[in-house]
Order: sequence, then structure tokens, then C-alpha cells
Amino acid sequence: MACFIVPLVQAIGTTIYRKCNQKSISDPSASLLKHHLPTLEKMLWGGSVMLIVDHIINGELTWRFPFFTALTETDGGAVMLREMLTVGVPMSLVLTAVWLIYALVKKKAAASA
Repeated sequence: MACFIVPLVQAIGTTIYRKCNQKSISDPSASLLKHHLPTLEKMLWGGSVMLIVDHIINGELTWRFPFFTALTETDGGAVMLREMLTVGVPMSLVLTAVWLIYALVKKKAAASA
């Protein structure tokens, strides 16, 4: 129910980093990871939005306060925190690893072309 918060925070941080370092990222001599940062950003935002939509459809998020249905129950905050740590963090790590593999494959393909 709250697993999307971790990749959403990572997406916000990635966007802020990219906007603050726009010149160095667009530089042709930028590092491999900086060059592919917009791809990571799109992956994080897209995944977060899709998870939010999924949670709205499943009734885990509402349009009224407290927004998370788990917070209406006793110990709901602990349940949300546990889900963020056991689902959200691994999900963000896997997504970042996939992006890293993507960047390395693109670099290898560019070098062999």
C-alpha cells in the first residue's frame, strides 16, 4: 500500500539532481551514468505513477485524509513502514540495477558500432 513512496522519493531526488546539474549532464564528455540519468528518471516516475494508479484501483489509496487506508487501523503506520522497507527499497534497488545494466549495454553497443 505504500511501496510506491520509496521510488517516488528517488524520482524526486533524481529530478532535482538532474535539474541542478543540467549543463554537466548534457555535456558530451559527461560520465556514462550522468548521460543516461533522464532514462532512470523516466523509469522511476513511470513506475511510481503506475503503482499509485494500481493502489487507487485496489482501494489502498483514497482521495480523503488519511489517504492510506492502512492508517485508519491500529498500527497502520508500522505496516506501511514495513512495506516501504521490504517492498519499496528492493523495488528501487532492482530498478536502479536494471537502469545500470541498460546504460552499460548502451555503452558497449555504441563502442562496437
